[in-house]
Amino acid sequence: MATLFFRSGRLVEKLGIKQHLKVLSAANNITLQNVWSGQSQQKRNLSIHEHMSMELLRDAGIAVPRFRVATNSEEIYKDAKEIAELTGTPDVVVKAQVLAGGRGKGTWDSGLKGGVKLVYSAKEAKEIGSKMIGHKLFTKQTGSEGRICNKVMVVERLYLRREFYFAITLERTYGGPVLVGSAHGGVNIEEVAAENPSAIIKEPIDIIAGISRSQALYVAKKIGFSSAAIEKATDYIMKMYNDIFIKYDASMLEINPMVEDNSGQVYCMDAKINFDDNAAFRQKSIFALRDWSQENERDCRAAQSDLNYIALDGNIGCLVNGAGLAMATMDIIKLHGGAPANFLDVGGGATAQQVTEAFKLITSDPKVNAILVNIFGGIMRCDIIAQGIVAAAGSLSLKIPIVVRLQGTKMDDAKALIANSGLKIIAIDNLDEAAKIVVKLSNIVTLAKEASIDVKFELPLKS
Repeated sequence: MATLFFRSGRLVEKLGIKQHLKVLSAANNITLQNVWSGQSQQKRNLSIHEHMSMELLRDAGIAVPRFRVATNSEEIYKDAKEIAELTGTPDVVVKAQVLAGGRGKGTWDSGLKGGVKLVYSAKEAKEIGSKMIGHKLFTKQTGSEGRICNKVMVVERLYLRREFYFAITLERTYGGPVLVGSAHGGVNIEEVAAENPSAIIKEPIDIIAGISRSQALYVAKKIGFSSAAIEKATDYIMKMYNDIFIKYDASMLEINPMVEDNSGQVYCMDAKINFDDNAAFRQKSIFALRDWSQENERDCRAAQSDLNYIALDGNIGCLVNGAGLAMATMDIIKLHGGAPANFLDVGGGATAQQVTEAFKLITSDPKVNAILVNIFGGIMRCDIIAQGIVAAAGSLSLKIPIVVRLQGTKMDDAKALIANSGLKIIAIDNLDEAAKIVVKLSNIVTLAKEASIDVKFELPLKS
């Protein structure tokens, strides 16, 4: 299974990485190692299933193994028989279609070991597939929640002579795309990079001038393709850059392994392609491929409401406008001994309805014991935020404390709305003081829960 290798030069693909990494690492443009073992994560780039990536390669004229996609065990049996008839051998590979790296070393709730299995008959393929479809796969990337497998690929077995690693990604160091290659394919490329950095070849591409054949040829030669395969490998590299990476606004294309067989034929055996979310408006067919079943339910709801949301591990919900202010808000909560439960940026053009949806999103996390709203009204008017807060607090019957700090455009109108709402919403002008209060209130709720004491913050609260 391909693993994402290069991540520097762009905000890491997944934020909320791990308890000790958090969002700050991404904000500081730190290249994160072992990024995969996070819990709740938010993707910046669309990731599609392997079979979809393979179809894009095939459509671009790049050779891939023959494969079928099955959704149940009967289809697996049928597909394995068909591929066996085409290839003359009963051997096929069954590959779980789950959006997570490390599938080969993963474990299943069905007891099966591994998400990529070589089998020797259609009957065995059916038996293996039945332990994948409808079951959860657990890898270093999925964490303890795992990912459901709804489909599998049934792939012809090829007999390979050499395996290579190839990728195209965006790299800040080079100010644009870079071709990445290695003679060490089919293995964990991150381990190769750590143990033998000289084994990794990088070739930057001028995004304006585009890729030249000499650059593609250089990479193909350096990673070790034979003279019989060098022209085909060069051609495929050119096509991957022009007809996929650039054409579809990809942010990363990774082939692990790209191979050469005994007859000098070149194939892409495994593919992972990510696409820049900012290109969704012009890549509608690609973004229609998004599989929401592979993503956190709250991430899905956030995307549908056009909210920038990242679940974290704390118990203080945060609602802020602006990514920088959101980072600072989480920092000050940590400074006073609290732990943010999320990053949530409503942006500069949020409506009252979006604010209400943001509250629903925050409170859907059972760990949240208090909420801090921190709005600096510039483009975003404070009274709009206040309308959303009041609507959410009333309609959701919130029983956890809400601390609100509003400054800027229409802040007096916002304070009046909150004061006249009759709801127990604590308005504080000073951010430091607001953070202290919300941490204290969260601690009270936490202690009450631990002691099994039914202490509630009722809204509205009679004076």
